[in-house]
Amino acid sequence: MNYKNLSKEILQNIGGSDNIKSYTHCATRLRFNLIDENKFDQDVLKKINGVMGTVISGGQCQVIIGTDVSHVFDELKLLLADVKMDEVSEEVIDEDKSKFSKVLDTISGIFTPILPAITGAAMIKVIIILLTMSGVLSKDTQTYQILTFVGDTPFYFLPIMLSYSAAVKFRMNPMMGMLLGLMLIHPTYTNMVSAGEEVKLFGLLHVTLATYTSTVIPVILVVWVGSYVEKFADKVSPKAIRFFLKPTITLLIMIPLAFCVVGPLGTIAGKGLESVLNVIQTQIPWALPIIFGILAPIVIMFGMHYVVTIPLVMTAISVNGFDMLGSGFLVANMGQAGAALAIALLAKNTDFKAMSASSGLTALLGVTEPAMYGVNLKLKKPFVAALIGGGIGGIICGIGGVKRIVFGPTGLTTIPIFIDPNNSMNIVYAVIAVIVSFVIAFAISYYLAKKDNKLMKEIGE
Repeated sequence: MNYKNLSKEILQNIGGSDNIKSYTHCATRLRFNLIDENKFDQDVLKKINGVMGTVISGGQCQVIIGTDVSHVFDELKLLLADVKMDEVSEEVIDEDKSKFSKVLDTISGIFTPILPAITGAAMIKVIIILLTMSGVLSKDTQTYQILTFVGDTPFYFLPIMLSYSAAVKFRMNPMMGMLLGLMLIHPTYTNMVSAGEEVKLFGLLHVTLATYTSTVIPVILVVWVGSYVEKFADKVSPKAIRFFLKPTITLLIMIPLAFCVVGPLGTIAGKGLESVLNVIQTQIPWALPIIFGILAPIVIMFGMHYVVTIPLVMTAISVNGFDMLGSGFLVANMGQAGAALAIALLAKNTDFKAMSASSGLTALLGVTEPAMYGVNLKLKKPFVAALIGGGIGGIICGIGGVKRIVFGPTGLTTIPIFIDPNNSMNIVYAVIAVIVSFVIAFAISYYLAKKDNKLMKEIGE
């Protein structure tokens, strides 16, 4: 694949560099915020060799590439190296978006950039579990201690990473945004919280002693408010002394707001979300695996998988030490893999056979877009088979109460994230669910395809 030519073709059919407000990528997609979404030519984009599909969701225009997305993104960055974003045009176009679209776009924009750090650290934790369970690594060693704190680092300092990405999204100075996140988890403040004694700011304002480490909502709200305060500070600061007066005014206003108002409100909202998740995961643990076992592909199809799951998963793991959504996504991925590989077995057309086989194997590793868009959705019946397989696998996970112990992508190579040191059956149920969802999706896809003469002709019977 010629990544340079592909990136040029994509750029031509999204309105060119002048139409791009911001852009990023996730595991399989290029994600654009465009000034004029009408210039996002989906019909042409879908026909480009190397593009698996397109989605417009939550204010984002998404081009589905697959596992090669990082290479295309690198070429795209070279083409857009000199592009300067116009803040005025951003404000104008934002007015045309619905509030719901703005919220989805904001959540995605904040959480997507931090995923590499979260995923990498999570896999370190998986390695620790495997090494300790196999007796290779002792908990008494310094190696264990170092690996453990490295694995915990992004979760403990989550507010700092979120403060940076939130500042970028809210168009606040990123370093000022990080400063707001840093002050919430400063050792002196955390010691005040541990001491539990009353704290007053300026001798008058009551400081709510809340713990902000490993939290999500408080810091996002603080940075959001901070972005408006910074704009106000910019307006009232004389140009000659703006360099030091603007950040000073921002901090002087945000210190009481963060510790006395916004941070505590975010904590209340976070506690509410934690309570809801706790009830679902403890009282009806079967619900999430079944729901997402069936619906995960549809959530992915609309490009909302990061928006819907990441905040919930991070909150659940930080509070309960596990989440129940991961098992649903695991079996859904296996369903997509099984359905695509069944088509690979049936296909006579060399190109379609190769695409079905490669995308099916990729789905086994946890990346389902190639299989979903390139095979299953295109042929329709394999997609139905994948949903059925994922749903039945979800039922097994629900019955077994399968928990994802550390955050990470859900595929065969990352199955150890379901190893629970306190429950050996957790991984057993997960493996059973994987096998069942794959086999059922494979069998149904094979059967439905074999019965459909039109489909069989399409894949080169």
